[in-house]
Amino acid sequence: MSLKYRDATLDDLPAIVAIYNSTVPSRQVTADLEPVSVESREAWFHAHGPKTRPLWVVEEGGRVIAWLSFSDFYGRPAYSRTAEVSIYLDVAARGKGLGKMLLAAALEAAPGLQIDSVLGFVFGHNEPSLRLFHSFGFTDWGALPRVAVLDGVERDLVILGLRLDSAA
Repeated sequence: MSLKYRDATLDDLPAIVAIYNSTVPSRQVTADLEPVSVESREAWFHAHGPKTRPLWVVEEGGRVIAWLSFSDFYGRPAYSRTAEVSIYLDVAARGKGLGKMLLAAALEAAPGLQIDSVLGFVFGHNEPSLRLFHSFGFTDWGALPRVAVLDGVERDLVILGLRLDSAA
């Protein structure tokens, strides 16, 4: 599979939301307990921009099958060189190496976006995502024990971080 991604447009938002919502029932990926609406994600969409905090989509056969976002960490100016990366895949695209390709592309793009540190926020029980980030050299920078309750089960949130070599 060769990776072809592009900056998302507002027309992609319904597909982005559909992919996101497909993860809600698994209770592995998001802390949302119910599907979200396209309208509720419009402000989030507009918080992204190709020069500093891109939102990419991957298409296959003209259909969006995955997306990746760079998001501000903590929202204060001193943290501007740190970004959270989120990757979401359509059900049919999972387990084929696409997440790995997207994370590699994100890490390659990060220095050009003035990002020195990349973070991932992953539930402690989401083994596939933990393996993905660890395989790229991310280490556990923090853990928030039992901060989420999913169907009555308390879950940990692991903060994974990677300081990029290009940063001095």
